[in-house]
Amino acid sequence: MNSADLIADPTAHLSPQVWERADRALVAKAIGEYAHELLISPEHLGDDEYRLVTAAAVYSFTARRLPLDHWEVDPASVEVQRSGGAGAGVPARPRATQLVLDLRDELGLTDAVLPLYLEEVAATTAARAWTLHRGGPTSEELLEAGFQEVEAAMTAGHPVFVAGSGRIGFDADDLRRYAPESGATFRMEWVAVRRDRCVLALGEGLEEESLYSSELDAPVRERFREVLRGHGLDPADYLPVPVHPWQWRRRVMTTFAPELADRTLVHLGTDGDARRAQQSVRTAFNASHPRRSYVKTALSVLNMGFLRGLSTEYMSVTPAINDWVHDVVSSDPVLLERGFRVLRERAAVGYRPPLYEQAAPKGSPYRKMLAALWRESPVPLVEPGQKLVTMASLLHRDDDGRSFAAALVRASGLAPRNWLRRYLEAYLVPVLRCYYAHDLVFMPHGENLILVLEDHAVVSTFMKDIGEEVALLDTAAPLPADVERIRADIPEHLRLLSVQTDVFDCFFRQLSALLDGAGVLVADDFWDEVAACVLDHQGAHPEDAAAHVRGDLFTPTFARSCLNRLQLRDNQQMVDIADPATAIRIVGELENPLAAAAPARGAAEGSLVSSA
Repeated sequence: MNSADLIADPTAHLSPQVWERADRALVAKAIGEYAHELLISPEHLGDDEYRLVTAAAVYSFTARRLPLDHWEVDPASVEVQRSGGAGAGVPARPRATQLVLDLRDELGLTDAVLPLYLEEVAATTAARAWTLHRGGPTSEELLEAGFQEVEAAMTAGHPVFVAGSGRIGFDADDLRRYAPESGATFRMEWVAVRRDRCVLALGEGLEEESLYSSELDAPVRERFREVLRGHGLDPADYLPVPVHPWQWRRRVMTTFAPELADRTLVHLGTDGDARRAQQSVRTAFNASHPRRSYVKTALSVLNMGFLRGLSTEYMSVTPAINDWVHDVVSSDPVLLERGFRVLRERAAVGYRPPLYEQAAPKGSPYRKMLAALWRESPVPLVEPGQKLVTMASLLHRDDDGRSFAAALVRASGLAPRNWLRRYLEAYLVPVLRCYYAHDLVFMPHGENLILVLEDHAVVSTFMKDIGEEVALLDTAAPLPADVERIRADIPEHLRLLSVQTDVFDCFFRQLSALLDGAGVLVADDFWDEVAACVLDHQGAHPEDAAAHVRGDLFTPTFARSCLNRLQLRDNQQMVDIADPATAIRIVGELENPLAAAAPARGAAEGSLVSSA
């Protein structure tokens, strides 16, 4: 459908027919994920039939149960009977917001959390209704789409979080202008910040002049200097800082009005480059100059448990952390062989607001409103004939429910297990290598990985968002002082969750269900291939045998870490990023689909011999 009607009428997508389709999809996801996290216990009626009884309604549905307690709920099957007089049920349309209300006690929603959570659920449904009304490319069409076309086609949000696209603060027009799924371009605003109130952190070998000359055309830089001279100011006393246009209009112009008045801050205008929002919303790709850096800016929009600001204090060591991680990764022959690379955050800049540094505690959103960082683009790092896609695309279904991952497998001409193994070698093996050989863990979910494809098969990966989400689990390893922040003292029994939760439960659980449902690869075969990949990697590196035993991926069960429970507990500050342990909420155990392949371990030499 042409999107012109969405511009003329920003509520055009809010029709009963489109809304019901989006609503049913979110109801199905909510039932599945709440059941997975043991927040609810649907009653099994036989075969694939289930019933969920609440005080106010009965929800009936069909669902497939797959490894890792995955519930694949059919949206079209969901039926609701609301309580009526004399014990009679009244048929009702499934509604995601009503489901949350019906499950308020089961979800543990407090009076403080519930209203905002309902708004986030409504906004998530509306975002999907918008893309359904607009229409999107088929999974087959995405096979030939460009990097940013694939990025904009993503519609599902986070695969686990129910309220995954709340973006509280954006109005309907903002969503059209700045949401990644809109595919729209926008231009960054720039603000000059007086040097004595600014922090600029640069990666190894990068200088201020080379940073700005590589990211801004010479005429733009001169125009910025002319703006400052026009105010009677010396350009040498200021640093340019990119600002998201929403942040400029909604926050900076008002919150920092005194500083704009006294010329601590000076508005410079735009640089003219067209940017496109990425799935993380506050990160922008340079569509005019794709080889230039991504720009990640403060964006005071509440989304998925966080107000998405950027801390100037926190980012002051971000380039140093990225350089250190890059050095570790680029010097490891196993990672080099698989083409695993990190996209470094090469520079960071931000304003230190004196008023709010005095008035607001560390971590306050008021201290995170004007800052930005530059991250390497993958575009100049790939070879001719290679294609970039976000790893989140592997969980994408088009408007007709067809899987993009399944389309890739079919188009590659490879046997499904061979296609999967190539992907595992490019993604899972580097994650395992970093964990076992370097005690290094990332946040390796779909949005944080970029896949490199050749002939529709994965050949290598880029990891990004390093500064905020990398952690070193070795509490004794020497570290440079400005990298010390990444050291995390995680209890031994929780360390392996960086693989078991972030990779297996939050991503492979969903991917295996998609490939199974598409008739490409049954789930048990998927997990057999994962087990074989882990065993082959461990067998090839006996020098890490002790680490393999200590971080045993083949135990009968592993802890069930529940992400929705974090958001349901506090949807404004879900976790403390400075304390990774706050991001863990354990409820029970999950049966490990790798357990059947558990190796026999030689006690004397720590060798691994598969018993499968």
